[in-house]
Amino acid sequence: MRIKKLKLKNFRNYAEEEFDFCEGLNVLFGKNAQGKTNCAEAVYYLCTGASPRSRRDKQLIRRGETCAEISALAEGAYGGVEISATIRDDGREVRVNGNRISRNADILGNIYSVFFSPHELRLIQDGPDERRRFMNVSISQLSRPYYIALSRYNKILEQRNNLLKERDISLIYDSLPVWDEQLCKYAAVIAVKRAEFIKQLAPIAKAEHAALSEGAEELEISPDRKYEGDEKQIAARLFEELGRNYDRDIRLGFTASGPHRDDIDIIINGADAKTFASQGQTRTAALAVKFAEVEIFRAATGENPVLVLDDVMSELDLARRKKLLERAQGLQTILTCAQTERVLYGRQANKIRIEGGRIKR
Repeated sequence: MRIKKLKLKNFRNYAEEEFDFCEGLNVLFGKNAQGKTNCAEAVYYLCTGASPRSRRDKQLIRRGETCAEISALAEGAYGGVEISATIRDDGREVRVNGNRISRNADILGNIYSVFFSPHELRLIQDGPDERRRFMNVSISQLSRPYYIALSRYNKILEQRNNLLKERDISLIYDSLPVWDEQLCKYAAVIAVKRAEFIKQLAPIAKAEHAALSEGAEELEISPDRKYEGDEKQIAARLFEELGRNYDRDIRLGFTASGPHRDDIDIIINGADAKTFASQGQTRTAALAVKFAEVEIFRAATGENPVLVLDDVMSELDLARRKKLLERAQGLQTILTCAQTERVLYGRQANKIRIEGGRIKR
């Protein structure tokens, strides 16, 4: 998979610009706050239907303008694909090969990408929200049923949480079983898909980590073991757990059980990485997880994903930078950085200088 062209119009600080990307390493470089990350964000948006930095699409529109337009022309094993998005204050219009789509699920799986930014480096030591987000983004690109189940689960969860805040206790007790039945149905799909994903990820990440640390450290990753079994078993077990804890959830005002509370166990040399990992160990583990993600995409789709590296070189030491570039060989890579000399080490690349939201030619 590779992106051939990317067009931006009134997106963030870009008035209008067009990027031509090569099959290998593409480097967007320039001073800070010139628009490099905005370009990486546009790629991520067209791959996933969402921004990695903003919850509201209207924040992507250039100041003073009423709409933004972004599009990408990509080529994969099964031919070309063009995705475009027009973003307005009151909504957006997305097209795939000229056909308008209404569901975000239909964006996923057209252009596969693995995104790596300084934010991703916090995957190891930050809270469980970060690890759930990582799983959600990665699995959703590979599995439309997962994305649909996740979307419906979140909507039902919101309704259940609103119900728990009602003053009429009898209404709460009468209504909860109805919501719980649907909630558990989608929760089971999420739990099974996450377990399958971690089962694939763990041995690959372990091997990648061993290579990065030259055998000095061992990485182990395992899913939350509260929800084991098939979908039917998980749904029944969670339904029972929710029923046992009505009083607790009413007192708290939110649902305290379910996949939205899941976490991943990450162990380095027998110690919990979330608590005991050093900065160097954290970065090595994050790299290993991302390399493993690339391999999972390759195995699932039969082709390489596009690798987007947004300002991660500034977070890595020399040895890890070189390892990352070595590992990126054979992948189309879009890398942002301040200065090319400090990250390329003589490697050939398509260099694109960004200055004030424009390509400096």
